[in-house]
Amino acid sequence: MFKKVKVENAVGFKLAHDITEINLEKKLKGVAFKRGYLIQKEDIERLKSLGKYYVFVFSETNSNDFVHEDDAATELAPAIAGENINYDLQPTEGKINFYAAEDGLLKIDKQKVISINKLKTPSLPTKHSDIPVKKGDIVAAFRIIPLYCEIKLIKKVKDILISPAIEVIPYKLKNAGVIITGNEVYDGKIKDKFNPLIESKLKEYGLNIVRSSILPDNKEKITAEIKDFLKEVDILFITGGTSVDPDDNTKLAIKEADVDIVQEGNPIQPGNNFTIGYFGFIPVCAVPAAALYYKATALDIFLPRLIAGERITGEEIVKYSVGGLCYFCKVCVFPVCPFGKV
Repeated sequence: MFKKVKVENAVGFKLAHDITEINLEKKLKGVAFKRGYLIQKEDIERLKSLGKYYVFVFSETNSNDFVHEDDAATELAPAIAGENINYDLQPTEGKINFYAAEDGLLKIDKQKVISINKLKTPSLPTKHSDIPVKKGDIVAAFRIIPLYCEIKLIKKVKDILISPAIEVIPYKLKNAGVIITGNEVYDGKIKDKFNPLIESKLKEYGLNIVRSSILPDNKEKITAEIKDFLKEVDILFITGGTSVDPDDNTKLAIKEADVDIVQEGNPIQPGNNFTIGYFGFIPVCAVPAAALYYKATALDIFLPRLIAGERITGEEIVKYSVGGLCYFCKVCVFPVCPFGKV
């Protein structure tokens, strides 16, 4: 299939693998010689400058027992990719990248990915599951680590991939409602800052606020408004009045509007009092004041999942306790950080 030879003896042979060039001064990393390139005499010194005193070249001997890294990646890519995932049609340096085909929620089958990587020869790193991705984002990459592998390894990977390992779920919800509660806002003592905040967050996911209102801390009025809003929105956000203060009535009003609260609060900080409920299939979210102060809270962790139409359970909420404490960095780079990754 191929053989190892000194570069001086490789002239006239075709390369059996890509050769990488790394130039730190030019900040360059790329392919200097492609697989299949016919080596010329004038290439010898350049190959040596790249640290290649020996190369693998194709020989006339064929073997059906081994698969080249490019062929392995090409054959397995369609099995790895699920819905709304694109991938390179041609490997580069034996590697194929996978991309989000549209905006949505990235879903990784962790068990499949771990099982594939346990085979040691394949390498399938991915981004975290349940994070928002944009169309064109790289979400995973696959290659085999050596230049070639036994063909039986390909079968082992395919046996694991009875269904794809990665997919993107498009955002499903379109129309949002926002109810601002608080006597201080209703009476005009302070300016409402929640509505523009929620609007800016929802815009990232293609949602529009189709209706909003400001109400005093009156449980009956809030309950009636919730019921009215639920007739025309896909998701409802209610801000303020979510703590344990005696005049905080938001959670009580949500319950009296026949919303099934999954769990009051959550084990994530900041945003402990962020509460999720459902009225049928419509998510109803109580958003605490922490969302005004911090760039990333429990709201931001659950929001992409809610908009993708996933139903959050109490058992899932508890799992966020590990990884659910913010690092409170001086410069917030969320979501490119460990906060909220389970």
